[in-house]
Formats: sequence, structure tokens, C-alpha cells
Amino acid sequence: MSIISREFKVKAKGLKFPEGPISMNDGSIILVEIARGTLSKVNISGETEVIANLGGGPNGAAIGPDGYCYVCNNGGFEWEISNNKFMRPILESKSYSGGKIQKVNIITGEFSTLYDNCNNIPLNGPNDIVFDKNGNFWFTDLGKVRNRDMDRGAIYWAKADGSMIKEVIHPFMTPNGIGLSPDERTLYVAETEGGKLYSFKIIGDGEVEKIPFPHSINGGILLNNEGGIKRFDSLAVENNGNICVGTLFNGGVTVISPSGELVEFIKFEDPYITNICFGSKDLQTAYITASYEGNLLEVPWARKGLALNFLNK
Repeated sequence: MSIISREFKVKAKGLKFPEGPISMNDGSIILVEIARGTLSKVNISGETEVIANLGGGPNGAAIGPDGYCYVCNNGGFEWEISNNKFMRPILESKSYSGGKIQKVNIITGEFSTLYDNCNNIPLNGPNDIVFDKNGNFWFTDLGKVRNRDMDRGAIYWAKADGSMIKEVIHPFMTPNGIGLSPDERTLYVAETEGGKLYSFKIIGDGEVEKIPFPHSINGGILLNNEGGIKRFDSLAVENNGNICVGTLFNGGVTVISPSGELVEFIKFEDPYITNICFGSKDLQTAYITASYEGNLLEVPWARKGLALNFLNK
């Protein structure tokens, strides 16, 4: 593995813990500001405008087949704010009333709740989301952390029209980033607290093959095992199949091959590199959320990103 740095420019600053970046075809970046409770847009000029005031804690986001933005809302956090005004989430919000999947009209800002439970089991802290080519989506529910206890997480599959939601994997300790391989036969899930990346073979709609105990703790194949003090956040996939995972504490992007090889670690100064997406016409520009300092970074990328369903066409 090589630890490298890349030149970058700050596309936008002063964001309130940005996450969930989406590179739109018009050159703008849609993202969430978790601490602000908004779905926002960063225009080509770098100016930011609010699309919708969603409340709670909007987290992962993706454009669906109908052009709406689907947002994982984790219900909100309490925040630790440093002397220089940088911030990080620490506990469940005092005003927390549950998690949900929200559907947002990005033109009008109108939004609605699509799901807030699965078979009467409440969604606690929806975190990240990815659409498959059929217009259905997978998402993680990391759960919430309180002063003395925390939830056990899960992975779900759902239809975009609100007609079906299925619990696919439970329990899963702090599932965060989620993505699909280029052929959509493999589901990738990043585990925050362990700093681990798992893969699952997809065998049907909302179904994965699970490895039995004691060969796996959650049914998935562990792809990385280099250890170290780190936490994994959200992820994006390269066109060649590599998985790029936002990495907390040591602040960067960990690039892992589908076979589990640690390709490289791209280092940044912000300790909360939370998410990454690919944009520009050739998909060789990465947009990275440096959330602690509240910046959106624009980074030339060495390899082409994977075109997302319903975007980058």
C-alpha cells in the first residue's frame, strides 16, 4: 500500500458537516448538511443554496429513477464543537424522534417520508444508500449512539415507490457506506467502528448469500484486515471495481480492490473524510466531503469512477 496526497481545491466551505455528495450533470454538487438539517446544492461557482429543510439528520443521498433525491435521515445528532468552530457528531440528538427515508423534489424542495419502519421495526439511523439498475435501493441503518448504549445496525432493500422494504442483514455493527460492484452481483458494506469492509454476493432482490458462523460474524466476506486506528464512513466504487472508503481519524480515502488488496490510502488533513463521489465528463474528478472543517473538496482522480444509475449519462 502507498500513502499519498493529491492536489485539490476547496469547492465550497462553511458547510455544516457535509455528507452524501452527488455530482449532477449540470456541474453542481448536491449534498446534505447534517448539522444544518438540509439538502443543499453547491453551484459551479461554489456558492451554496438550500434545496430543502429536512430536519433531523439528513445523511446519505442518491438520485432515483424518477429524478427525485432519496435521503437517509438519521434523526439528528448532538455535536461537539471545537474552539475553531469545527464540529463532529457524538450522541443521538435530544430532539430525536426516529430515522426515515425521505424523497425530495430537487426542483421545488417538496419532500415526503417514504419509509420510517420495516414490518413495524423502526428505522433508527439510516445512513447511506445506493440504487441498482432496476430502480430499487439498498441502504444501511447504522443506528444511534446514546450515552450508555447503542443500537445494533441493519442493511435494508426497498422499492422506490414505497411499496416494499425488506431487512436483508441483521445484526451488523455500525453499517455505514454501501455500494454495488460494476456488475451489481456484489454488495459492499463498510463497518464504521471496526474500520472494515465487507462484501456480500447478491442472489436476488433484497437477498444476499451469507457465510455461516464461525467463518463470518455477519455473513459477509471481510475484504481488508490491515488494522490500525481508523473508522470507515461512506464509499464510492471505481469503474474498475475498486472500493473507495471515506476514512475517519487518520483522515483520507482508503482504496480497496474487490479481492481485498489495499491499493492506496489518499491522505487529507481533515480527520473526518466522510464520503466521495465521482463527477466531470470523464468521471475522473472526485468530490470529497471534509466534514469536520465543513469543506467540499474537488480532487483529480487517478482512475475513472463508476457511473451511477440514473446519473452520469
